[in-house]
Amino acid sequence: MKFVQILSLVASLATAIQVDRQGRQTYNGYKVFRVITQDDSSAFESKLESLSAIDLTHNHGHTGEQHFDIAVPPESLAAFYALNYTADVLAEDLAADLALEGELEPYPGLDKSNILTTASDAAAAALPDASWFNAYHAYADHLTFLQDLQAAFPSNSELITAGTSFEGRDLQGIHLWGSGGKGSKPAIYWHGNVHAREWITSMVVEYLTYQLILNYSNDTTVQATLDNYDFYIVPIVNPDGFVYTQTSSRLWRKNRQTRSSTSAVGTDINRNWPYQWDGEGSSTSPGSETYRGEAAGDTPENTGLREYAEALTSGNGIKLYIDWHSYGQYILTPYGYSCTATAPNSSKQNSLAANTGSAIAKVYGTQFTTGPICSTLYAAAGGSNDYFQDVAGAELAWAIELRDTGRNGFVLPANQILPSGIEAWEGMKYLWSNF
Repeated sequence: MKFVQILSLVASLATAIQVDRQGRQTYNGYKVFRVITQDDSSAFESKLESLSAIDLTHNHGHTGEQHFDIAVPPESLAAFYALNYTADVLAEDLAADLALEGELEPYPGLDKSNILTTASDAAAAALPDASWFNAYHAYADHLTFLQDLQAAFPSNSELITAGTSFEGRDLQGIHLWGSGGKGSKPAIYWHGNVHAREWITSMVVEYLTYQLILNYSNDTTVQATLDNYDFYIVPIVNPDGFVYTQTSSRLWRKNRQTRSSTSAVGTDINRNWPYQWDGEGSSTSPGSETYRGEAAGDTPENTGLREYAEALTSGNGIKLYIDWHSYGQYILTPYGYSCTATAPNSSKQNSLAANTGSAIAKVYGTQFTTGPICSTLYAAAGGSNDYFQDVAGAELAWAIELRDTGRNGFVLPANQILPSGIEAWEGMKYLWSNF
């Protein structure tokens, strides 16, 4: 719709944050808009802070129209309308969408009927109950779930730690391997929830991990993949931010790092990688959602993830790196720092990405756009894909943006967790079979 021009710009009021009994921001009265900016993206971006709007995501690539998805508080709606941008309403009331996401459910425990009985897993405990994927869960329960996954596959897995967060939490993960033995094969390295508000990512990464363990003995594709590659999986690489989204502010994105030079909190870990760090698509403003930090690689989370990657590179190398994100439904290949640079094997990567998207679509018809980050979505200097491609030496270095395309965005209803995992699983099985 085209907003009617208001004669004078109404100054936005300071947002009075409303909280519930648990101290969590409610987002009552917030509306979510998709704002069509065309070639005016920089000018619009400069107005966001004065509107007290939340920058959810944007598309500044060469495919599709350029737009921002923003959540505007009720105090700033008049000022936003006065800007007279073309926009669509994605959500009339963000608080209502949060309610549809569902409450955090307790860990359902183990499924005593589902114990792996292969010779290599004679000591296996029961797998976690699959109803885990029917709801979102508290951070502590994710740790328990991961421990129980490992216990169900004791001869072929171990818990790993890829560093420590700013607030002192371990970046907890799991290492899986097949018949070749621990650490004997090239690595497949997965990260989830680097952006705190992207809850669907850790759930899907956990679903894929669950399926790898469950199907190792009865699916030839899975068995061949685990026998040929070691998986290193860290479902939540921003635990401080993740906890903050569950206790205070659901739409928080960055880590929770404080700095003496500013009162603003948080750095975007995925603009902090020490490669092409200071380019377009990252911000020098500490209050920005894409704040890159004071120096390349100066977040503790990035340091831990990077050191773990270096060990994999110096070992058997990295075959595939995937940084799991939401939302938008994209499979993104290098590069983010440049729209003209091309990876040496860009043709192979882009072809595999397109075909993986087709495999995903066969399940429910969910369409994924594929291509290089910068030209497909937006410039993103200091991102993980570029680092893993050119520094860590991964053969394939991708970011996958999961469901949806904006209707629910980061607050995807819990009933979409399982379909998201199922379609991603089919995409991964295609990819592993066609490396």
